[in-house]
Amino acid sequence: MKFAKLSTLALAVAAAWAAPAQAQSNKELMDELKAMKQRIADLEKKLAEKSGPDGKPAEKQWGMTPEQVQEFNRIAIKTEALEDGMEAQGLKGLKISGYFDPSYIYNKNQHRAGFQFLNRVSDDGYNYDNSYFGVASLDFQKEMEGGTKWRLTLMPNRGAGSIADPDGNSIVHEASVSIPLGDLQTRFIAGQIPDWSGYEYVQPTQTKLVTRGLLLDFTEPTAYTGAGMEFIRGKWDTKLLIANYNKTKQGANQKSPVFAYRVDYSKGEFNGFGFAGVHGKVANFSESAIDPTTLEVIPQDDSRLDLFEIDGYFIRGDWTVQGQVGFGRQRNASIVPAADGSLRDAQWWGLSALAAYKFEPRFEGVVRADYINNKKNGGGLLQYSVADDRNGIGPDPALGCAPGALVDGCDDGANRYALAVGFNYLWTRNTTLKAEYRLDRATLPVFLDTGDGSYKKSNHLLGASVVVSF
Repeated sequence: MKFAKLSTLALAVAAAWAAPAQAQSNKELMDELKAMKQRIADLEKKLAEKSGPDGKPAEKQWGMTPEQVQEFNRIAIKTEALEDGMEAQGLKGLKISGYFDPSYIYNKNQHRAGFQFLNRVSDDGYNYDNSYFGVASLDFQKEMEGGTKWRLTLMPNRGAGSIADPDGNSIVHEASVSIPLGDLQTRFIAGQIPDWSGYEYVQPTQTKLVTRGLLLDFTEPTAYTGAGMEFIRGKWDTKLLIANYNKTKQGANQKSPVFAYRVDYSKGEFNGFGFAGVHGKVANFSESAIDPTTLEVIPQDDSRLDLFEIDGYFIRGDWTVQGQVGFGRQRNASIVPAADGSLRDAQWWGLSALAAYKFEPRFEGVVRADYINNKKNGGGLLQYSVADDRNGIGPDPALGCAPGALVDGCDDGANRYALAVGFNYLWTRNTTLKAEYRLDRATLPVFLDTGDGSYKKSNHLLGASVVVSF
């Protein structure tokens, strides 16, 4: 009985407490609902304030102050004005770059040592110790809307123009245009275009040693002036030209252009190969034909030239390996004529290989080996149709070979070798230091020692240069 009374009392107390608690919860719930309704009303009001006249939401605000918006508008207007100004002045799509490489050369047999920079080709000729180094260049490239490309490269005294020009006055190395026909992979090309044979480049910014190889110096053309086509199909790049050979204008009684071509194949990311050739009539500088009455040299007409070379490369990691093999023949251009005085062909073939390894990211060691077989008909290389005792071209000078005075041995020209060892060091991003030792040899004593007038089979050269580009 007592237990029943206690239970009834407990239930009464619990009910008394539960009623106020439930009433308090309902009141809080109503307050929360009222607060939520007020919040929704506030949000709708703000959304209405940010809506446009048509009732659509206005553009988002990014938190800029009125002063920041004004500054942003000023910058936008100024940027548009600069773009319009560049386009009006022809500067849109224009890239300007350049370089120079003052060089120091020591030539043992020539007993010459000193700096050379911007020296004229016409003053000293083109020689292996005086080729495409010691130059200054300014390059302008522009790509216009539609994909047309325009290029003008100036290289006073040392460029392709000055080498091809008999007076050496041209400062133009390249002046070319490339116009797309239908698509960017099919182009019409025209102008003065430097030769594209071999793996070596003319520009010192793209070469690893100071001097250039024998094949570039003595078996490759200088420049073409003409027009042609370029086709890019996948990994293949083909260029074809009908052009003047080493001339900006044909002379009187000259109307036969040459056909020049270059084909490149990029096999992969690290390697590829290419080949190039030239076929047609070019100037013949042979002095073998002598008038028997006056004993004067009979000037020769242009004669047929055929050149062909294959080159390849492998560049991966610290290693660079490049190679080339070339063949050439020019009709009636040999150094030594036949016994009856008739002219004979100059013929040659050559090999060149280069290997480079980066011991450090900035420091690279380089070795290059060259060979030219030039034995037939007393010798004779491209544009070198007379004996040359500075470059080591021709028969043994001690034999006194001359038209009408030929003896045994005059038919043999000197085969040439060259080994160059050096390094390049990237001093800064735009400055490269180069140094090189070069040994030139021949199978005959064809190098003149200017000190005592003797002839030797070898010569030594030291070279150094600093290449600064922008």
